[in-house]
Amino acid sequence: MLPIFLLLLAGAILMALRFVQLRRALLRARAGEQQFRLLLEHSRDTAFLLDAATLELLYISPAAQRMTGYDLPALRAHAAQLAADVPARLQRWRDGDTSRLTLLREAELAHADGHLLALEISSTIVPAAQGRGVTVAGTVRDVSAAQAQEAEREKEQKRFASMLSHEFRSPLATIDGAIQRLVSTSGDADEATRKRYVKIQTAVDRLLAMIDDYLSPERMAAIGRERAADGIAPLALLQQAAAGVPASHRVRLELDEDLPARLRCDVPGMALCLKILLDNAVKFSPAGSSITVAGRRASGGGVELCVRDQGTGVPEAELAHIFEKSFRGTHATHAGAGLGLYMARAVVDVHGGSLQGHNLPEGGAVFRIWLPLPV
Repeated sequence: MLPIFLLLLAGAILMALRFVQLRRALLRARAGEQQFRLLLEHSRDTAFLLDAATLELLYISPAAQRMTGYDLPALRAHAAQLAADVPARLQRWRDGDTSRLTLLREAELAHADGHLLALEISSTIVPAAQGRGVTVAGTVRDVSAAQAQEAEREKEQKRFASMLSHEFRSPLATIDGAIQRLVSTSGDADEATRKRYVKIQTAVDRLLAMIDDYLSPERMAAIGRERAADGIAPLALLQQAAAGVPASHRVRLELDEDLPARLRCDVPGMALCLKILLDNAVKFSPAGSSITVAGRRASGGGVELCVRDQGTGVPEAELAHIFEKSFRGTHATHAGAGLGLYMARAVVDVHGGSLQGHNLPEGGAVFRIWLPLPV
């Protein structure tokens, strides 16, 4: 009897210890859940859990009511509208497309008092777990204030660019008027003097064109900003760029057949970038020589746009500095401020790409623009 009694006693002690352990684990879980709910209740961002099949809200944090001014039934209705794309997104995920497993998008929603809210919604598809179907978990952030600040910064940039453009244009207008009067009254001037007048007039025209290209309010405000979604066929982009090359040089177009039908980019920005590269190719290669404009798929992914010339190339010691602001190489005999290649690289950087220049073994230089392709 005693051994049986001892076994029963040991079993009871073990069960009691196991019960104590389970109770402690349950208390810790409840404490963790309470802390988590406390964080959600006082967070500025809204957290939510959505049934992917029915688009019904399984949970939404109290921040949603503070953010929008709506009660829970109204929030459920708005959530179903904002989640209208979830079924198609879920089907793509089930078909093996994981590009939309996690998604960040912007939406607008009218606040209960009438003013418009700009919302940033981050959501992730959560595969089915035991006893539960597929859900969508995520957060909602009010970015109205941030967008208003960005709009104000853009206005300030445009005001600054307008002021800067005016400050440059005013003395140039005075010079332009003076040189036009000198040209119109230079009938008795000698040939050398008339050539100097023409040279001054050409320099003024070039500076005014640079102001239009580089210092316009729109161009200044766009530098460093995320580009707008836009696009153009690579062939059309390169043909437009090549059309601006003067008759003093021949232009060849080389395009791979597997180029994408459309290249997503800021079209005016990329046109400016190619114009700068082609202008340089004209300046630094002899008249009558060929300039090649090429487009192809890059071996490591993305697209390459290249401009090749048959000039003297870039001194090796200067290759590392050609994209620096205000840098002018030893071969630069034309008037300029050293801003062209700096601006070209800035445009490509905004697109998440790269711009590099190299000398060719057979002579001349090539500038390669690499742009990523969206997945």
